[in-house]
Amino acid sequence: MAEWAREAGDGAGSAPRRLSAWVDSLIELEDARWFLWLPVMFGIGIAFYFAAASEPSGVVLGAIFVVAATLWWLVNPPAALLVSTAIVAIAAGAFAAKLRTEIVRAPVLAASTSTVTLTGWIERVEPRTSSGQRLTLRVVSLGALARDQLPHRVRVRTTVKDPTLAPGNAVRLRASLGPPPQPAAPQDFDFGRLAFYAGLGGFGVAFGGVERITLDAPMPWSLRLQTPVERLRQIIRERIVAALPGEAGEIATALITGERGGITEETNQAYRNAGLFHILSISGLHMVIMAGAVFYLLRLCFAAIPSIALRRPIKAWAALGAIIGAFAYLMISGAAFATVRSWIMITIIFAAVMADRPALALRNVALAALLILVLWPESLFDAGFQMSFAAVVGLVAAYEWLRRRRQNRADRTLAVGPVRQAARFVGEIVLSTVVASVVVAPFGIYHFHNTQMLAMIANVLAIPVCNLIVMPAALGVLLALPFGLEAAPLWLMGQGVEAMSIVARWVGALPGAVVKVSAIPTAAFALIVAGGLWLLLFASRIRVLGFIPLAAGLALAPSMPRPDVLISRDGATVAVRGADGRLSALAVRAQSFDLARWLERDGDARPADVVARASAFTCDAVGCVARVRSRIVTVAMSLAALDDDCRAADVLIVRGAAPRGCLGTAKTGLLLLDTANTSAAGAHALYLDGDRIRVDTVAHMRGIRPWSAGRALLPEPDPADRTAGFTALFERFRTP
Repeated sequence: MAEWAREAGDGAGSAPRRLSAWVDSLIELEDARWFLWLPVMFGIGIAFYFAAASEPSGVVLGAIFVVAATLWWLVNPPAALLVSTAIVAIAAGAFAAKLRTEIVRAPVLAASTSTVTLTGWIERVEPRTSSGQRLTLRVVSLGALARDQLPHRVRVRTTVKDPTLAPGNAVRLRASLGPPPQPAAPQDFDFGRLAFYAGLGGFGVAFGGVERITLDAPMPWSLRLQTPVERLRQIIRERIVAALPGEAGEIATALITGERGGITEETNQAYRNAGLFHILSISGLHMVIMAGAVFYLLRLCFAAIPSIALRRPIKAWAALGAIIGAFAYLMISGAAFATVRSWIMITIIFAAVMADRPALALRNVALAALLILVLWPESLFDAGFQMSFAAVVGLVAAYEWLRRRRQNRADRTLAVGPVRQAARFVGEIVLSTVVASVVVAPFGIYHFHNTQMLAMIANVLAIPVCNLIVMPAALGVLLALPFGLEAAPLWLMGQGVEAMSIVARWVGALPGAVVKVSAIPTAAFALIVAGGLWLLLFASRIRVLGFIPLAAGLALAPSMPRPDVLISRDGATVAVRGADGRLSALAVRAQSFDLARWLERDGDARPADVVARASAFTCDAVGCVARVRSRIVTVAMSLAALDDDCRAADVLIVRGAAPRGCLGTAKTGLLLLDTANTSAAGAHALYLDGDRIRVDTVAHMRGIRPWSAGRALLPEPDPADRTAGFTALFERFRTP
């Protein structure tokens, strides 16, 4: 570095040359790591696409990509080439997201329906802990809807369990359906977007029985391929539950077939509180254990035959067998998105083994992430995608660092005894748990608003049981099922499952096991992720610069503004923030889903029914009133008191349609919202900032996108004249 500094000279133009030389040397120093940033840039392009308020033009996105690719082709200097590559990746990410949207685009129910006749093909039958089942149907007809208005598939809950139903059956039923649910609050999780990319255009409840019928329309070819696998999964589940009844059998079913519908919510919550819920969802842990067991079993068998072991590449053969075994496990487990992601990663790892390349390398992780984002761009916002890749990147980076330290140690050639091997095994579990917990903590806080403080204890106790007993026994179950010998491995698997459940219930019930955290700003989360990636992906000293965005994100995390008033889409639930900073609610139903989500985002551990009973509202027969930041918030339940409410209130919420005459007698600056407003724009969040009232709605947050089709957008209020803005708003959505 001193050499190029001397060559640059001391003239006036030396500073730019020195900077250019320093940048070039840095690029060369990190040459092996730049590929790791390719999926990051691709993901930024996807994020830009989804952040748009209206659907971007595919032609425009394609043109941007072509221009960026042309610039990349023309530039030569290393720095310019690096920047142009990043621009190409960003443009490609946005274009891939647009292309994916157009591929999966299908009609979505615009409104709830009364009971209608639905016919279709059963894609999946899922058990429930209560009575009934959940059916996913490929729609053939739905009431009087025209063919071009039919959703691709719908999901219905039956009230009666029918054990004869199976994937591939043509059925007819009566059901009440509606569109995918909207977010419970602005900036909350958008299930409608998830449903759109899954092809789910409606959800509902079936009434009465499900009738088996014969359809004239042929079964779609994709369903023909899917049905045998789904029926095999159903048979496996029935065999498992028959040989291992009770909750242990349901958990065993979840670990083998990926079907978690039979696990009670109490058990799910215990595993969540203990930080062990990842065990119940088939992901990288299970795929690695299953494929690794196949790999070592095959390699052992090949090694036992000298004529093969001495002449053939048995390691590559075993890796190929592991890839095939992982694919079989993927099919049997239901090919859920998290499982597909894990299969892609494990396939790339074993492909590296076959090519005699390092298997656990950040380059392989980056390649897997890039492939998944190309095929499913929407997965960028999936919590499972983010947390699994964050954990893998953190673990691989940590073990690369450990490997370098071990290579530099003088005693690395010393024999390792059994005691030291056992200590290393336990130490690596502890290290893995600590690294994974630290790395995924920001994601858990951002998405789920909590963090498991005792996850390390639970994982140290449960993971060895899962690794050494449960999953090897699961492989034994799959091998024994064709011969009817599954009882013995299932008994062993059940013992391991019971041990894990004991750990989950014990740790989850300890004081301080779960800490609730209020929602953090997306900007803070993005800065934390950017800083973490900078620290983990770079190898030279420049990585310390990652602490800057990391620290900025942590400093910004507590700055999320909390709404003073929240109103659900149906107007049935209203919550106000008291002087103590906590929400107090007025709810028609004590078990309000919207209220539960609001409390979760607030980091409030109180149950929704308790908050609804401890209301800060003062109520009489015609309405309720509360004082928030010296403002009067009124909920009118009858038109009899509407005139008084209009004169006195700063915020008036009407359950039903407000009459036109209210505005003539309204208090200056009154914000009036009725059911028409909330139905059209979704849940409302009000911020009583000084002299103005700021309104956020779900409609503003979602924008005009394919997954929010049919949702009207509210006009932005005029900051200079609140009354005029909200009067126009009222007139637009007022019902006759």
